[in-house]
Amino acid sequence: MTQACSERDSLPHAAFLQRLAGAPAATSLDARLGNGAFLALRLVDLLRPGGEAAHPDAFRYQHAATERMCRELPTAGTETGHLNGLVRSTAEAFRSRNPRQVVPALLAYAHYLEDELRLEEALDVLETLVAVGADQLGCSDAIAAQLRIGRVNRKLNRFDEADMAYALAGLLGEAAGDVHSVFLSRVGRALSVQARGNLAMAEQSFREIAAEARGSQEREIEAHSEHALGTTLLLRGQVAEAIIHVWRAFEFYEDEASRLRTLNDLGVMLLALGRVDDAERALTEVVRDGGARDNVSNALIELMHCASYRRDRMGFERRRVECESRSEEMPPNILADFCLKAGIGSARFGNFRKARAQLGEALKVATKSGLHELVFRIERIMAGLRDCATECETKPHTGAEPAISTEALQEVSASLARLDSVTNGRR
Repeated sequence: MTQACSERDSLPHAAFLQRLAGAPAATSLDARLGNGAFLALRLVDLLRPGGEAAHPDAFRYQHAATERMCRELPTAGTETGHLNGLVRSTAEAFRSRNPRQVVPALLAYAHYLEDELRLEEALDVLETLVAVGADQLGCSDAIAAQLRIGRVNRKLNRFDEADMAYALAGLLGEAAGDVHSVFLSRVGRALSVQARGNLAMAEQSFREIAAEARGSQEREIEAHSEHALGTTLLLRGQVAEAIIHVWRAFEFYEDEASRLRTLNDLGVMLLALGRVDDAERALTEVVRDGGARDNVSNALIELMHCASYRRDRMGFERRRVECESRSEEMPPNILADFCLKAGIGSARFGNFRKARAQLGEALKVATKSGLHELVFRIERIMAGLRDCATECETKPHTGAEPAISTEALQEVSASLARLDSVTNGRR
């Protein structure tokens, strides 16, 4: 069995074969989509430079078979649309002998897969793009591909690979005089430093990038830097200051997806200060608006955490079940966070045996994935679990801790309330 898995992993586009193999039945929608994606990417492979070019008749035969397979998929599905577009673009690229024609379809499909948390598949598509484009890839496309490869690898906690891709994107950006992309490369590398647990270096990097972006009038980069600086300060325990930076990023961002991510992080930070009403307001906005699956998963985990903070057992269990239903698609950092906060919730409700098991699972996932900062945090919580159990047996709980308040935090709270009323007004 192990040998069979290893052989499958070495096959081209193995990530899609794994989706096919993991489907409940060969006729299920997930299996059919996985098969369609595999066939579409094998068609794209015929555009790769080097070696003997595919004979037109062979290409026509493979194209017809792939097109027929994709036509049998549900027409309303988003992924079906991406696959049909990819097959059409591949045929046009083959006819014109210009592989660059397939690049937009590959980038769009990779973006969709990343949003759906199919990160291994997204990486496969991006690597296919680089291989097919090779020397003919335009500078902007090459930079975009490397930045995306860096981000997906970072989400998979493959920090060395992420750093290499970000560095290459930066070099390409410098060669092209693309200041914006060079900034994005620096932000990405600093995020990898943060994820590895070197928070002091990450903070310094984000402060420098934010200041330089401000001077260059790169508003989007300043937003990214302020946002990342806020999350770094949170990890360093400077929560009140972190909130100010993240709210500043929310005001700078222009795209909805980034604004929702800042609201997610704001929810985490506000809860850390005991401002649970504000936290739930921000997180509910994220779940209500939807968007990227990882963002919604994070928001649901934090709403579960809010419920346990309030000692609302029914609310906690409801959110826990929602999160658990999404756990198979969670990348390691989100899965570890879910197990950690589920364990904290179980401990808050006095179920210490379950809490230990959940925290143990969180530690296992975090250790395996090299999430050092999270490992340290879980170990500290596990070490204090016995004392917590003793205290709960001898001392009744008096409810949630009081909220911390400052003038700046009150301004953020008022802004969130206005945002909530605007959203409810639209509905």
